[in-house]
Amino acid sequence: MGKKLYVGNLGYGVSSSDVEQLFTAFGTVRSAEVIADRETGRSKGFGFVEMGGDQEAQAAIQGLNGQERDGRVMTVNEAKPREQRSGGGGGRGGYGGGRGGRGGRY
Repeated sequence: MGKKLYVGNLGYGVSSSDVEQLFTAFGTVRSAEVIADRETGRSKGFGFVEMGGDQEAQAAIQGLNGQERDGRVMTVNEAKPREQRSGGGGGRGGYGGGRGGRGGRY
């Protein structure tokens, strides 16, 4: 099974194929993707790479984390699992509570 890596602080002109080429020096690259803004299509300056295995992933982290590319110091580390997003968005839920600010006394 492959190991997914986070690659951050990329120059905005860096493409997915550029990232793939960079990581190929450390082993098999199963996938490489630079994340782009949905509306503008412009790179967000980070992406993800899936390496063939743990040893290749560790080699890539050691070889590329903290390296300067295009005037920017890259961050390369193990990708964290994506957090579940909760639905809704901050509503109080249920019945609004309170009785005119009287604190429960009538």
